[in-house]
Amino acid sequence: MRAEQLESLLAEVAAGRLAPAAAVDRLRHLPYEDLDFARIDHHRAIRQGHPEVVFCEGKTVEQVVAICERLHAATGSFLGTRCSPPQAEALRAGFPEAVWHPLARVVVLGARTPDPVSAGPVLVVSAGTSDLPVAEEAAVVAEAFGHRVARLADVGVAGLHRLLAEGERLREARVVIVVAGMEGALPSVVGGLVAVPVIAVPTSVGYGASFGGLAALLGMLNSCAAGVTVVNIDNGFGAAAAASRICAG
Repeated sequence: MRAEQLESLLAEVAAGRLAPAAAVDRLRHLPYEDLDFARIDHHRAIRQGHPEVVFCEGKTVEQVVAICERLHAATGSFLGTRCSPPQAEALRAGFPEAVWHPLARVVVLGARTPDPVSAGPVLVVSAGTSDLPVAEEAAVVAEAFGHRVARLADVGVAGLHRLLAEGERLREARVVIVVAGMEGALPSVVGGLVAVPVIAVPTSVGYGASFGGLAALLGMLNSCAAGVTVVNIDNGFGAAAAASRICAG
């Protein structure tokens, strides 16, 4: 349940249009709902502003569908990350209005509408085309959370002129998410060009000595640019959640 839904419910009770017993029935699954294999946190939207997000990887199709059904019943929406094609197909069969983003591996129902007059967008910058799945996860999740999102792809340090040519777009951003594999140098470069927070996302893209993204992670953690913070390897969702809280601040 979102905060605005709770406020509306209490207003209905205060106005005498809804019996207290009926209101209690609607709140029956707060703070969580136990499905045996999952305890759905219906209180999260009230605490944090966004409902619980489903990490689909490792779950069966049936588990993902059951969780999303209960989230939809409570909030009218759901968001699933690391969603496989069979899981997405099952969700779309039950919810034809759900949107499946195959590159991002994200399925969304009921994305919030961005405020057209809000501060600058969340700018998602990717170093290489191979980084796009993680970058798209960040972009799609930020959009689902109701933020304007701009994308800047394939501007890695192997051709730095490509990034420098986009100075105006960098300056317009409210927060910048920078996604890079290999040696992970791009966030430091961006951090030295902008005055807004930079969220660095290391990816597992690279040859042997990249150690599945560890080299990029360590490079980003050791950035000499002020204002650069780092999330886990391939964690586009975490970057989007952090950017959303920055924008809400």
